[in-house]
Amino acid sequence: MAEKQAHPYHLVDPSPWPFVASMSLLAFTLGMAMAMHDVAFGKIITAAGFLGILYSMYGWWRDVVQESTKDPVHTSPVQLGLRAGMALFIVSEVMFFAAFFWAYFNAGLYPVSPLTDVWEMAAGVWPPEGIETFDAWDLPLLNTLILLLSGTTVTWAHHALLENDRKGLIHGLGWSVFLGFTFTLLQAYEYSHAAFGFTDGIYASTFYLATGFHGLHVLIGTIFLAVCLMRARKGQLTKKNHLGFEFAAWYWHFVDVVWLFLFIFVYWWGG
Repeated sequence: MAEKQAHPYHLVDPSPWPFVASMSLLAFTLGMAMAMHDVAFGKIITAAGFLGILYSMYGWWRDVVQESTKDPVHTSPVQLGLRAGMALFIVSEVMFFAAFFWAYFNAGLYPVSPLTDVWEMAAGVWPPEGIETFDAWDLPLLNTLILLLSGTTVTWAHHALLENDRKGLIHGLGWSVFLGFTFTLLQAYEYSHAAFGFTDGIYASTFYLATGFHGLHVLIGTIFLAVCLMRARKGQLTKKNHLGFEFAAWYWHFVDVVWLFLFIFVYWWGG
């Protein structure tokens, strides 16, 4: 006969997902490196790793959702720990983007190329001569308005959830997902019309690193919200049990703030 648990903490069952996700990420990374160097089977390994990542995401999220709905193991102490973990994760993301801003400001405030044999750049000139930057008040401004609007729709959905307004929750999340995908499509359109490539100097490299990784975070956040939308349609998000949506909202607001810094310093000041 199983003993009754005498504490409110969650002892996680053995799970294959950390191992499967790690091996999938390894395959994806190695496959990408092989494909970039035209090594045989590089693209196949990349595709297999990517499919493994998607499978790991589905299985891992499914198990966590079951823990919070069918198996009531997300007690108050457990939720507190999960919130602390998500907060620390966002702090690590802040440090991640801080590195890109550091590189950008280091090049922009002290514009002397460390690779003069590769990238010719006149000292004291930023952006470097020959770089045609984007007009901050054109497509970047539109993307800014789209992200800010998506932040309000996420907040709308959150308040609707707290008021037990399921219809408002679904509509708010639906608009948030739509705006997130719209941002991604517009950024892809912007990249396709850029007057400079990734290897066209330090401005181009720092620009694509900062904005590209932000775009990846927008895509991840949109998928995060889309999962919450599917859960909301199934009635799995309630006033007392919506930790997943709360974390998605935190992540989305973080993405919004990072974009404001990118718009101000990279598109406007840097342009």
